[in-house]
Amino acid sequence: MRAGMIGKKVTLESQGTGLIADPIYHYVVMTDCIRGEKTERDLIDSPYVQRLRRIFQLQSARWVFPSAEHTRFQHSLGTMHVAGVFSEQLYPSLFDIFKSELPSFCYVEELLRVAGLLHDIGHGPFCHFFDEQYLSRFQTNHEEIGQYIIREKVSSILKGIRRSARGPLKKTETLDPDQVAFLIKRPQKKERQKYPKWLIFLQQLFRGIFTFDNIDYVLRDAYMTGVSIGPVDWRRLLFYTSFRKEGLVLDKRGMDALAMFLNARLYLYSNVYYHRTTRSIDLQLHEIFKETMEILCPFHPVKEIDQYLDLTDWFLMEKVMEWKKSLSPKERRLGEKWGEVLSRKLKWSSVFEEKLTLKEMEVGRPIFLTPEEVRRRMEAVLPAPIRKVDFYVDMAHHDPRPLNPWHETEGATLLIYDPGVRRISREPLRKLFQYIPAKVAICRVYALDHRFDRQLSQAARQALSSEGPVETFETNL
Repeated sequence: MRAGMIGKKVTLESQGTGLIADPIYHYVVMTDCIRGEKTERDLIDSPYVQRLRRIFQLQSARWVFPSAEHTRFQHSLGTMHVAGVFSEQLYPSLFDIFKSELPSFCYVEELLRVAGLLHDIGHGPFCHFFDEQYLSRFQTNHEEIGQYIIREKVSSILKGIRRSARGPLKKTETLDPDQVAFLIKRPQKKERQKYPKWLIFLQQLFRGIFTFDNIDYVLRDAYMTGVSIGPVDWRRLLFYTSFRKEGLVLDKRGMDALAMFLNARLYLYSNVYYHRTTRSIDLQLHEIFKETMEILCPFHPVKEIDQYLDLTDWFLMEKVMEWKKSLSPKERRLGEKWGEVLSRKLKWSSVFEEKLTLKEMEVGRPIFLTPEEVRRRMEAVLPAPIRKVDFYVDMAHHDPRPLNPWHETEGATLLIYDPGVRRISREPLRKLFQYIPAKVAICRVYALDHRFDRQLSQAARQALSSEGPVETFETNL
């Protein structure tokens, strides 16, 4: 089936759809009000998706950027939209590979759309911070919880969906919740063996260098924070993306758009997600978050899923504010500390900041000092009285692209097609990454006040001096 054939079908099967206004894409289409069928509207209006309205997209940055009050709900709708747009571009090349093995276009489109809508359905309050600070104690994460919700809580809705936004599924096709769950989490090798290869190909769209998820959050977070990231030509990325038998392929003519996207994403990490005040708030939360969750979530989330689903940012903030009047000394102490965060009375001030950029590192080399090592080196050179001063070393770092993408597993690989020589390889990707930092680390030192800025800054510079040239910034939190 070619793209033009899909377009003709759209005009004939456009009934039963509704529009959702969106500041990024103008409108997001959803299936709606079809007698005898479940639709995307039913899924969106389910308590499991509506719950995401009460989970903020940005855990701490919203206290730094006043307009960043958007939620995982808005992001999930945007991810669904991007997935649907990509499906029309990618289906013909996927069909060329798998032919009769591949389900219909409308099945694949709907599979990608609902996976995009549900990819964050397992998030708890403060999102990834909750994963790192608390869910790790249960050896789980929001993706595994999301898979459980998809398989156990919304599976009846998924199975009742009979069409995508562009037309009906075949009469013999029923949307498979297990396939939706498979797409939202990187599978283990043994898991991959039980799924069809075309589905494994689609998984690359959720785990690659650019994905439905990160395309939406780059555009949406930049818009909602008011941070200018420059142009992101995701439509050009879309136009030049296809599947070949080797996997997901980007035409070489889309390389500039890829570089543009990666640099925009890196800019967001450096200036929003790892903003010095955002990280300061994270440090303050770190001191109280685990104790708080031991009270609010003393159970394994999957074993008590209904109770877990009540756990949102709204629920957490209401509870901790009540603790100020609690009879429990522990709750009262935590309530007071949460009150400081929620009223933006910040504990830690940034007294030193340096950005470390290291390029073309060898595979497997340790490339950054740990915060503990930086602190140890600082204490070795600080005057004895200042060693007792409360200070905290923070190493915020982010990969603007997967480490060593040409050595990644098959499921996360991006290949480049050169139309001039009709050759597919990873070589152009290597050349592109020569101009994008292999890693960016921001080393900061935080203290309770600014009395010892000079001494702490000098000690930090000495601690980092063996790491090569660094880019230095004065800070004034």
